Amino acid sequence: MSETELLLAGLFLAVAVLYSSVGHAGASGYIASMALLGFAPEQMRPTALALNLLVGGIGLFRFWRSGHVRWRNVLPFVLASAPAAFFAAQIKLPKESYSLLLGLVLLVAAAGVFHHAARAEREDAEAVGRRVPWLPGLLIGAGIGILSGLTGTGGAIFLTPLLLFAHWMPTREASGTSVAFVWINSVTGLAGLLHATGTLPTALPLWLGAVAIGALIGTQLGLKWLPVKTLRYALGVVLLIAAGKLILA
Repeated sequence: MSETELLLAGLFLAVAVLYSSVGHAGASGYIASMALLGFAPEQMRPTALALNLLVGGIGLFRFWRSGHVRWRNVLPFVLASAPAAFFAAQIKLPKESYSLLLGLVLLVAAAGVFHHAARAEREDAEAVGRRVPWLPGLLIGAGIGILSGLTGTGGAIFLTPLLLFAHWMPTREASGTSVAFVWINSVTGLAGLLHATGTLPTALPLWLGAVAIGALIGTQLGLKWLPVKTLRYALGVVLLIAAGKLILA
């Protein structure tokens, strides 16, 4: 293993801890890490989605076992996002076509998350038991699926703040919904990407082991150890990282 591959393993572990604590799988963080170290562009998106599959799978299992995944609220998003992510992953667009705009959107979302963090417990109590409306859920799912396929992310960085701003569910349920969404999107996105083009690096097994450890630590933080207010702040940090990656890429 080269020094670069070992350094990436450490970065990926840290990304997996932070992102999985808020129900994300970390694709934007993995891509940012690989870009920082001059990784080959044709390997970045499939590698990020492969790591997403494992981290998202661990997160989905653990959030579901803890009662934070209601499939009725997941379905409107994934029914539209899965096919959208599959086809969008096969489209090649110049980065400048979308990176700056999406980065600015995520900056605004991060500001909103930080602003609302102080009243997270009250908002969570008000959102308990609510259902996601079908039509808005389908439209949002399709839009995020397209963004997910184009950017090589699982889409949770867009979904989680929307769920919280709409007051459709409490923080931990928003994390559970997002991790279910991101796992399904990653499956279809990776299939579409490999169908079109893309290769996976030889160091992938090492990196999968690193993110698996990170996901176990991160989900424990999100489910048991961190209060809701802190989880909102962690989500804000994740959104800032993702925004920086898009703007500075």
